[in-house]
Amino acid sequence: MTRAFVKNIFGADYNKTVRTLLIDLVISWGLRTSGLRVEAAPFILYLTVAAFTAGVMWQTLSSTGNEKSGAAASGVGSMRNQFMLPFDGRKLIFAYIGTLGAYTLLTKTAALLAVLLAVSDWSGTEIAGYFINTLLTAGNAVLTAGAVFSTRQHGGDGRVTERFRSRWICRGVIWGAFLTAVFFRLGNTVWFPLVLAGNGIAAAVVLWKADPYTFYVSGEKSAQGIKGRSRHSVWFYFIRYMLDHRNYLVNTVGMWGLACVLPVFFRQTDSLFAAPLGYAVLSLNTPVCILLSCDPSLEQAVRFLPGQRRAFCVPYCLFVFSCNMMANLIFLLSWRIQTGEITVWMTAAAAYFALQSAVFSVLLEWFFPVRGWQVESDLWHHPRKYLVPAVMMLIAGLVSAVPEMLLVFLALSGTEIVCMAAAWYNKCSGNSGGHFRRWRV
Repeated sequence: MTRAFVKNIFGADYNKTVRTLLIDLVISWGLRTSGLRVEAAPFILYLTVAAFTAGVMWQTLSSTGNEKSGAAASGVGSMRNQFMLPFDGRKLIFAYIGTLGAYTLLTKTAALLAVLLAVSDWSGTEIAGYFINTLLTAGNAVLTAGAVFSTRQHGGDGRVTERFRSRWICRGVIWGAFLTAVFFRLGNTVWFPLVLAGNGIAAAVVLWKADPYTFYVSGEKSAQGIKGRSRHSVWFYFIRYMLDHRNYLVNTVGMWGLACVLPVFFRQTDSLFAAPLGYAVLSLNTPVCILLSCDPSLEQAVRFLPGQRRAFCVPYCLFVFSCNMMANLIFLLSWRIQTGEITVWMTAAAAYFALQSAVFSVLLEWFFPVRGWQVESDLWHHPRKYLVPAVMMLIAGLVSAVPEMLLVFLALSGTEIVCMAAAWYNKCSGNSGGHFRRWRV
């Protein structure tokens, strides 16, 4: 049973995992030899690793719809296959949690830990001691995330019933608050590993008593929840998709929350530099930029049906632009509250950065979609997510150094708008191949 999960998640040859660990070692060695050092208390290291690991583990456990998308190597798909065979519930749970936890630690947490330990100002002996506690912390995060996830009350379709959702959330909040208090109060004491060991045992007991079917997350939607419309629109699809994938919606709202906070850090910085840099950072909205990569069946439909490049990509670009522009407007509003000044140049830059990052994101998703991923968290943490923000930061540096360049970039954006409008007009003017086909989320 464990072997089946390992092959599905890690692959048959483990090449991707080994390559990821080698890259982590190279990055850690490069940062360590660079002389860059950051002073931080040990409990900050523990808290960061625990929060990151638990978040990735939770995202992996709650991934839905992978069995529909053709990602047979996904955790959800392999879990569904296991339920078709006779199984021992406890062995199934611990094999599943252990495999996903090992994948999370080796491919995600290891990279974060390599960076944090490389830039720390601790000695070799201190790093060795903190490393052991950090591994214990990461293991606790995996078990705790699995234990809280197993306490959900679900219906026969694999989805959480609304009646018990608030109770389920409260359990997770209380447990997380307890661990946070442990990190702050006992992070530098000898009691810390003992308390973590006790917490790990408690989480294991919860998993021991859990129902295996709580880990089956179905992506199927009830037909009663989908209302028919006389006119089909890709915008309805985007809205339904975001509502169906709540983690995508939460991440988008989180970026808008970051837009409120960024002006606090840039308060003492010149607006010519702070505004473009803030817009570039806010373009890092991963979920809305992977709609094709996360759903291979949708990508196949878009590429197979005639005229769908215009019918899908133009509205998709406008949708990403709307999300980015909302974040930039929140940034401007927060900047107005913090400093009391918003210029026309800042507003024009907000529109340009929102549109240009949307165009780059859609082009990247269309021509270079992410394939070969094992679990949904691979999409969220793929290095491709940093390409568009990196390019936008370069443009931000150029615009900050030469403000007149913004006029040139705005002119280029005007050309892009004209091209998109012409493509959309041709699609709507009676081209039989350009009508949008109806897709269900």
